[in-house]
Amino acid sequence: MTVALERLCGRFHHVSMRMIATTPRRAGRDKKINNFSSRKVYHDDTKNNDKVNGLCKNENIDFLEYTVFFNPSAYYMPKKRDPPVQSHENECDIEDTSARFSFNPGLKQLQQQSHTKNTYTVSCSRSLSSVKSNFVDESYDMPDKNKVYKCEHNGKDDEINTYDSKEDPRAFQKLREEYKSLCYSRIKTCSISVQEGFLILQKVAMMKGNLDTRMIAEMFEKLSLVSSEQLVLIKSDTRFAMLCRYAVENIRLFTSLQLINILQAFLDVSFPPTHSMLNVFDTELCKRVWDLCTDEILLVADLWRYLGRPVQQYLDLVYCRVGLHWRELNLPQLVQLVYIIGESRRAPQPLMQNLEIIILKFINELNPEELGSLCLGFFKSKCGLSDQTMHKIADRAQTEIKKMSSYAIVNVMKMLRFSRMDHLGFLRSVGEVVPERASTLAVQGMMHIVLSCASLHYLDERIFESIAAEIPFKAAYCRSKDAAKLLWSFSSLCYQPSNAEVFFSTLTQSMRDKVSEFNKYPEHLLTGLLALAFSGHFPIDLISIALSPDFVKLASEASHMELKKDLFTIDGTVEVEVPEYSGPRLSWNLCSQVQEMLRESVSKDICHKPEILQAESLIQIMLGGPQYVKNHMILPHMRSSDLEIHFDASGSALAFNVTPSTSSCHEIDQRKNNKVLKMFGVHLTENLMSQLVGAKDCKINDSMVAAVEHGLKRVNCDSSENAMAASVEKKKHLQESILTDGLLESLLGSHNSKSALLSPSVQSDASNSGIKKLTVQVTNRNHFCYNSRNLLGFHTMKRRQLIRTGYTVVELPFWEWFPLLKRTRSEKLAYLHSKIYGALE
Repeated sequence: MTVALERLCGRFHHVSMRMIATTPRRAGRDKKINNFSSRKVYHDDTKNNDKVNGLCKNENIDFLEYTVFFNPSAYYMPKKRDPPVQSHENECDIEDTSARFSFNPGLKQLQQQSHTKNTYTVSCSRSLSSVKSNFVDESYDMPDKNKVYKCEHNGKDDEINTYDSKEDPRAFQKLREEYKSLCYSRIKTCSISVQEGFLILQKVAMMKGNLDTRMIAEMFEKLSLVSSEQLVLIKSDTRFAMLCRYAVENIRLFTSLQLINILQAFLDVSFPPTHSMLNVFDTELCKRVWDLCTDEILLVADLWRYLGRPVQQYLDLVYCRVGLHWRELNLPQLVQLVYIIGESRRAPQPLMQNLEIIILKFINELNPEELGSLCLGFFKSKCGLSDQTMHKIADRAQTEIKKMSSYAIVNVMKMLRFSRMDHLGFLRSVGEVVPERASTLAVQGMMHIVLSCASLHYLDERIFESIAAEIPFKAAYCRSKDAAKLLWSFSSLCYQPSNAEVFFSTLTQSMRDKVSEFNKYPEHLLTGLLALAFSGHFPIDLISIALSPDFVKLASEASHMELKKDLFTIDGTVEVEVPEYSGPRLSWNLCSQVQEMLRESVSKDICHKPEILQAESLIQIMLGGPQYVKNHMILPHMRSSDLEIHFDASGSALAFNVTPSTSSCHEIDQRKNNKVLKMFGVHLTENLMSQLVGAKDCKINDSMVAAVEHGLKRVNCDSSENAMAASVEKKKHLQESILTDGLLESLLGSHNSKSALLSPSVQSDASNSGIKKLTVQVTNRNHFCYNSRNLLGFHTMKRRQLIRTGYTVVELPFWEWFPLLKRTRSEKLAYLHSKIYGALE
């Protein structure tokens, strides 16, 4: 017995020395891989492999007894994360709408290094053809994700960034047994040891080209059962690369089920989405779409989604196939298909319309999570639902809201926002459950809830107070998008929470902390600054960044014209409300470009609204002519027009420097006037000077006043009265010029002042002492919070700025003016008279 043991030890020592010894030609490579050489020698050296195999087989010595020098910590893998989850930011928000996938942390760095040699990578066996091996990437030997992640975040930042605030969008798949055949589950029912995995790889090396498709598929399935911590050992083995190559070479011989099983194994062994092998499988599965059943095509789509790999060609074929048989879809297939459509961000509109019909068919059978999933799928794909369907979904959600997860509630809120539908029953129910769940809500969920409320102009103080109380504790988890839209939601509804000072300062600081994100998402900075301006907050440092030449160039090149409008609004607001600001400002060219665009928009929309046109024409009649009313953008940066009227100290209307035939909706830009006047010159004559400095106050026609006092009936004037009226009218035309800063600037040929972009009436009142400036605003429902008379943030800011520039605002609220539109002309004139002259008292 002792002799046998000594012989065995001798053989063991002999084989070990042969394995550890290296030739000079291999020494350089073994030096690079440090203490992993003992493991890699018998993997690479096929001759020694045969001896080791014989030793293991004949003398029952454990195969891994030789690998005593490996370092387990070098193969440490982080805990498996959930599948790549698409950010909820993509929304129609009126926000980023491009189809982007959100991968696991560190994946971007891994993709960039996908063709960089790994320290632990085993060189390909010399027996493998380098040409054939081109099919198989080395990207399965990626650097440890955990290492990439840890080197970027340390200390407190590490704790903050590892906080996963997104809930599982696949939760609905766990609520029905039918989903098991439609989607991928990462739960492993059993596992095998790494030793068994190496034995499988040894079998690959022994059989080589004799492996059939059944054996290849089984090997992948078995290897996927190795524990996640040890998978890196398997993937770094060259025999695993051999197995992958054999799979590629036999791709057309696999059955459809075998292909699906191998693809699922790729998921279990954590193949990166950019792996070249996946290209081959994608192409082959596209060819087989028409041969697969509905469950199989949805399962494959789910596997691709879980891998985080965009496969639009495959999905287009799926949509085409499903579009022909959409009536055959059952409830789980419907929900899973809508989920896939949402994650891919697009689908044919005819298919979505057909799916809406099926939704109505199954509406009463859907559970709460499926309701949320359907809403999210339609929302992400930017496909709207009809009012009827959306109303029924909201009805069902209202009855099931106590059972709905917070994630499902948020998804229904998103779709209500997208559909612009205010379902009061559901919104009130949300107001009941959100305060109870606020402490458990993620920041993104909070943001979407209040953003949906703000988009619908719906203010529920219970919702906003509970969320405002939580924000100071969770602001560290805010993205720049979250901070900006939280500010927007509160400010657009003009709601000041009880902790307003802490709330606004916390989110403002959060934006400062995320300033680097603005290079990629400049709209978030502008959104946040506008929201702060609504509430009267003006962080000078952030404003300086937004108006800096570099940021303006970045925002202008983003091809979003709305960003230029936002820049223009911020610039004009700073000029009016922050006169002490001395930082960078927008260039004149950009301001002119945006102002011209806004003027065209106003002339097409606002100036053609009947409620505004009637008010303008009736005020002109009441005051004595169109020269006394000017419909224009008093504050161009506020993007809307108002009716401007001037009165002298005695209450008499003053005419504007425009010809009556000129349309007020197409006012000439003041800077353009300056240029024209400077180019051609202005001759100062006695007549012109007498008009400028000697103009008398114009009186209201006595006949018009009498008409207002007596029910505003038409007054029949005889020929002598008509002649007198004509004489008065002529005098008015001669006296209609008023000396203003804008006109003086034109006469002097100066156009360096930044304020020239504002309407002349907005500028200094130094020469207009005694003149009372009124602006008549015709408001509508969209200017107010839902079912209230509280102005929204943008309109509140506009009114505040008009007052700062010396105007008295006269409001014609929709609840008073709209009903009068159907009444007699006399009643309208009497109402306008009381409103306008009442503001002068």
